[in-house]
Amino acid sequence: MRRTVFNEDHEAFRETIRAFVEAEVVPVYDEWLAAGQVPREFYYKLGELGVFGIEVPEEFGGAGENSFKFQAVLSEECARAGVSFGGSSVHVGLCLPYVMAYGTEEQKKRWLPGFVTGETMFAIAMTEPGTGSDLAGMKTTAKLAADGTHYVLNGAKTFITGGVHADRVIVCARTAPPSAEDRRAGISLFVVDTKSEGYAVGRKLDKLGLKTSDTAELSFSDVRVPLEDLLGEEGKGFSYLGQNLPQERLAIAVGAYSQAAAAVRFAQQYVQDRTVFGKTVASFQNTKFELAACKAEVDAAEAVVDRALEAHDLRELSAADAASAKLFCTEVAGRVIDRCLQLHGGYGYMNEYPIARLYADNRVNRIYGGTSEVMKSIIAKSMGL
Repeated sequence: MRRTVFNEDHEAFRETIRAFVEAEVVPVYDEWLAAGQVPREFYYKLGELGVFGIEVPEEFGGAGENSFKFQAVLSEECARAGVSFGGSSVHVGLCLPYVMAYGTEEQKKRWLPGFVTGETMFAIAMTEPGTGSDLAGMKTTAKLAADGTHYVLNGAKTFITGGVHADRVIVCARTAPPSAEDRRAGISLFVVDTKSEGYAVGRKLDKLGLKTSDTAELSFSDVRVPLEDLLGEEGKGFSYLGQNLPQERLAIAVGAYSQAAAAVRFAQQYVQDRTVFGKTVASFQNTKFELAACKAEVDAAEAVVDRALEAHDLRELSAADAASAKLFCTEVAGRVIDRCLQLHGGYGYMNEYPIARLYADNRVNRIYGGTSEVMKSIIAKSMGL
């Protein structure tokens, strides 16, 4: 079916990204996989291409667009080629909304020009060892100094995507203990300079998938954070985090759908080329039925994604809507990619084939941004259950 969610500008952007990926990423992607991260210099290329500035106001060097659909196009094109841009998705998809929503004009003038060019890469640090998704249980603290000019940050974070290359990290920390009535109270956000004394990058974590994404542990030992680097109001951090969750979950839904669509494409190409018993694998009825069933599921996921993208651009995507889209698309992707890998036979288990990398990369979609079980709870609550 013809898609109507994208306009001419989106499709022109798609052509640009597709050509860029083929020329700049595909030829060196195996090197990135071996290194476990993309080169830091690659982010300058993305900056030059305008990828980081699409939703940044023109006064700060961006294009001033007010649509998440460009990021959706980017996800689709990366999945189509079986590649990833590393931690840059967090830079734009997760960090930018916080700076735009809660940053002061002075902060935007300081941070956004470098954000657009790739000179100042952002990450966000929420999760801590031992607490997982329980953000209210965080132990990292930021205490205001006696002279009132800075905070002193102490603690540790883990699973931080983009943590190795980051120049600034939005750190969630306790500026006050939780109250008896509200465990979520007392959390604040700080945009921490990674060159600060006492700031340290620990292990680069060895993940099942997403091998080019630099995911790290971070630690803070008496890190001085200037008062002017507090993002938003003190103590309102938890409510801020909740505001961006629908977009974060939409991004995961889009990524999962894109991976499922790519899996069908890879499998279709493979079975048409592969010969067994003197016949192409595509000629067997089972192959046709499996791919037909997979395409039907991908078509349904596409419809869900497109409706959610429209709702988001209209500022009508609710938390429950986003949870539903994420749950459906990630579960579909899990099934489709598994079946497409099966059609590859033994070669599907080899990392040199993109289907194997998709299989590993996709698994985390049902975990991060809120597990499938959490999504079901959100949906059930919206139903009055």
